[in-house]
Order: sequence, then structure tokens, then C-alpha cells
Amino acid sequence: MPSCREITELLTDYAEGRLGLVHWLRLQLHLGMCSPCRAYLRQLRATAGALGKLPSPEVPADLQAELMRRFEGWKDRR
Repeated sequence: MPSCREITELLTDYAEGRLGLVHWLRLQLHLGMCSPCRAYLRQLRATAGALGKLPSPEVPADLQAELMRRFEGWKDRR
């Protein structure tokens, strides 16, 4: 049985539907028996829902250009 700490590390992927079958099943089993982890999942979903309702911030053009300059080729360097 996974620990609550292991479960909390998986909950974001779970909420976004990105867990593989084995992890999904283990998480479902744990959630069925652990009310604190179920509460944490509800809190995670509520927070994501509230944040999703906020308007996107306006990014000044000069800042956006500077960020693009700094991140140019970033993926290639990784």
C-alpha cells in the first residue's frame, strides 16, 4: 500500500489524467481507504478550479521579448 506522501506526489498527475494504469489503481485503492488524501484531492481540485477562473495576466511586450530571448534554444541545451 502506498503511503500518503507517495499519494500526494501523484495527485496532480491523477487529477490531470496522466497516470498509468498501475499507479491509477494503487491511488484509487488508497483513496478508497484514506479520507485525508481524499480531502487533499478535493482541495487540489478546488484550488485548480479557482485559479482557472482568474484572468490571464498582461505581459508587457518588452518583458515578453526578453523572456523569449533568454529561453531561445533552452530546450536544445537540456
